[in-house]
Amino acid sequence: MIAALKNLEGFRAGVRDWLAANLPADWQQHMLGASEEAHIAFQKSWFRTLAAGGFVAPHWPVAWGGAGLSFAEQIVLYEEIARAGAPRLVLYFISLYHAPATLLEWGTDAQRRKHLPAILSGDEIWCQGFSEPNAGSDLAGLRTRAERRGDHYIVNGQKIWSSNAQYARYCLLLARTDPSAAKHKGISYFILDLESPGVTRRPIGMMTGGSHFCELFFDDVAIPAENLIGAENNGWAVAQATLSSERGLTILELTERLRNSFGLLLRDARQRGLVADDEVRRRLVELHTRIEALRVMINNMLGRMLHGAGVGTEPSIIKVHYSELLQDFTELGVRLGGLEAQYLQPILMGGGYETGYWMHDHLYSWSWTIAGGSNEVQRNIIAERALNLPREPKLALAK
Repeated sequence: MIAALKNLEGFRAGVRDWLAANLPADWQQHMLGASEEAHIAFQKSWFRTLAAGGFVAPHWPVAWGGAGLSFAEQIVLYEEIARAGAPRLVLYFISLYHAPATLLEWGTDAQRRKHLPAILSGDEIWCQGFSEPNAGSDLAGLRTRAERRGDHYIVNGQKIWSSNAQYARYCLLLARTDPSAAKHKGISYFILDLESPGVTRRPIGMMTGGSHFCELFFDDVAIPAENLIGAENNGWAVAQATLSSERGLTILELTERLRNSFGLLLRDARQRGLVADDEVRRRLVELHTRIEALRVMINNMLGRMLHGAGVGTEPSIIKVHYSELLQDFTELGVRLGGLEAQYLQPILMGGGYETGYWMHDHLYSWSWTIAGGSNEVQRNIIAERALNLPREPKLALAK
């Protein structure tokens, strides 16, 4: 055990040294208020830098070009990337996590050989086509149809909230292939080439001024049958591999970034002469306590995962805690900044959700109570699976 800890500390020191040598010191200066084109170019450049250091796919098996790091080493890596204030590789999130997790567990060898090397080269950007206008929290209620016709499936329907779909080449698509089956039983999982005829991408303007999400429309889009992942009508089971791919490391990174950014709140409080204000001090202490409590919860969950134990409803609890903490954190930033903090400010492209440009941070924080399963759904999961409370009654349909 002592030897393993020493090795981890050696690995941590190595990661710190690498970041000190390779993280562009002026990246925030160049990405503050940068255009979408400049941001995409920088994301690709940072991807290549991480790949050269062996850190772009730490969780991938070595056989497919990954670093094959242990889970403990991955935890250390994510902690150090967050603590260094490195840019988030948001453009490649689906490509590096959801796509490989799905293909490695359920894909064919031909699908893996075609796509995994291309992802690691940085040439393939992926997005996710799960949610629909009337099937977000109730994902199993999706209506996009895929009908088998010879050696192709013909897809018609719509998806929404597809992050970075305007830049992606491929989409992980869920579509209904058996409308007569129970909701969870008649769904299939596909690889969709977004350059196929009949695909329309429409960026969604956000109140922050950006367009992180897209709507996707499918009009008689042909998908080759070899792009089916898993068996027909078994897409719900395949999707579980996609949704479980992050293993808590993303929320670990985001929490470390939140902890580091606490200093920005202190900076603003000092600059405005508010550190002696009792209410401000109370809010700061409360937020700091909640951040540390969240870190304890995450570390406890990751510790059990290291030993092969299940996590139950802990991801739901942590997600609710983080999202509401982020809202309160950024809201205090806006208050400390006074009227000036409410002016339109530049956006730090590739930053976290607590960059110190508080109005943008606060507006964006509200997406976290929806993304990844709304907090209302998470509370139902906690109530039913952890507290054994009765299931929420379904509304009776009007006749």
